[in-house]
Amino acid sequence: MTGVQATAVPGYSERRPDLLRRLHKVEGQVRGIARMVDDDRYCIDVLTQVSAATRALQEVALGLLDDHLHHCVVDAARSSTAEGEAKLGELSETLRRAMRL
Repeated sequence: MTGVQATAVPGYSERRPDLLRRLHKVEGQVRGIARMVDDDRYCIDVLTQVSAATRALQEVALGLLDDHLHHCVVDAARSSTAEGEAKLGELSETLRRAMRL
């Protein structure tokens, strides 16, 4: 694992049950897509389900990003300028990687 991890409690800890519920739903969607491929379903139908699973994962990512900004970054900035800048740098690098999708 990389990055600055100064906080003991993740920013998403209060929303953990919701995140897990969403991730379990995505997991089920992906298993369903695998079954569709195994059953030789029509390409467009499979692609539609892939798109839905992708959007669901993007929603999870956006929620995590929001939690990170409001908890981890804000807490670090309140703690010290150096910690705040480190968290912003970490966030910038993460967004840079995400934009290369």
